[in-house]
Amino acid sequence: MKQDRVIITVLGKDSVGIIAKVCNHLAGARINILDISQTIVQGYFNMMMIVDMTDSLKPFGEVADELSQIGEEIGVLVKCQREEIFEKMHRV
Repeated sequence: MKQDRVIITVLGKDSVGIIAKVCNHLAGARINILDISQTIVQGYFNMMMIVDMTDSLKPFGEVADELSQIGEEIGVLVKCQREEIFEKMHRV
C-alpha cells in the first residue's frame, strides 16, 4: 500500500511542550510519524517531521488547519505540505 506522506514543519521561539502538543494531536488523528528532526538554535525551535496519513481519521486540509491553530496557540508557525508538492517545490 502506498503511503500518504506529509511534511510538517514547526518554527518559532522555543518553549515547553511544542513537540508534545503536535505529536499528541497527530496520535489522536491516527497519523504515524515516520521521521522527526528537531533543533534549537539560540532559543529558536525548528522541527521537521515526515508523517504517514494513510490511516488518518481526518482529511489533509482539516489536519493542516488544526495544526496551524495549535501553532498559533503555542506561539509557533506550523505548516503542512504533501510530500509530492514539497519535492516539486524543492527540486534543484
